[in-house]
Amino acid sequence: MPLDQLRFLVPGFRDVVEILIVAYLIYRALLFLAGTRALQILIGLVILGGVYFFALLLKFTMVATLLGMLFTYGAFAAIVVFQPELRHALARLGRTRAFNLLVYNTTDSTAGEIAGAAERLARAGTGAIIAIEGEVSLDDYIETGTRMRASVSGELLSTIFTPYSPLHDGAVIVRGDEIIGAGCVLPLTQFPVTDKSLGTRHRAALGLSEESDAVVIVVSEETSRISLAQGGLLKQGVTPDQVRDTLTSRRSGALAFRAASGEPSAA
Repeated sequence: MPLDQLRFLVPGFRDVVEILIVAYLIYRALLFLAGTRALQILIGLVILGGVYFFALLLKFTMVATLLGMLFTYGAFAAIVVFQPELRHALARLGRTRAFNLLVYNTTDSTAGEIAGAAERLARAGTGAIIAIEGEVSLDDYIETGTRMRASVSGELLSTIFTPYSPLHDGAVIVRGDEIIGAGCVLPLTQFPVTDKSLGTRHRAALGLSEESDAVVIVVSEETSRISLAQGGLLKQGVTPDQVRDTLTSRRSGALAFRAASGEPSAA
């Protein structure tokens, strides 16, 4: 057999690059699907694909035809079934730093004010939800509430969430060192929540953290516990010091990135 016919077995530079890119994309897709119902559906599709292959191999015409029709029209059904996951994935595209030209950072004093407000609200047993904007804009959610521009202070946050106040039933959105929205409605998580004790505030905090890079602080009215939602994960029973450290560390990470890349930091 001529060696020219075996040349395809020796990958070139382009082939290696393409293989690495495809492998990375598959890895990120599996990482994204891990722990969701989409992964279970994907496993089911792989099993059906295997059955379809063996049906063709064994010449089971009827089975192969039925599965072929299922794959043809099932693509439209998959769009509906995977709608929450697709929405989640598209929202994540906004987190790419290349698309963000201006980011407002939370200062240490503001982080302390927010942590102090969370502690004060928890002691009073007052429910609250505070979203601190990251690189993904939260303007769409501000439209659901009342726009405002006020410096962040523990006293103001406590006043907003006082029961029966006009803006207590909703979320406060913080951008940098300013409160830019109050009484805002946040999206509820689209994924199953196993802990039945979590109320609407916690589900809304999870929902926003799934669709953006915001840090969301929740104070439970029932348990007076403070929780943190970030990146689709909820950490319950955190202390005010942990709230402050989370906000401070995120700010430090953003400033370090800008210093390394030569980008100017925003106030």
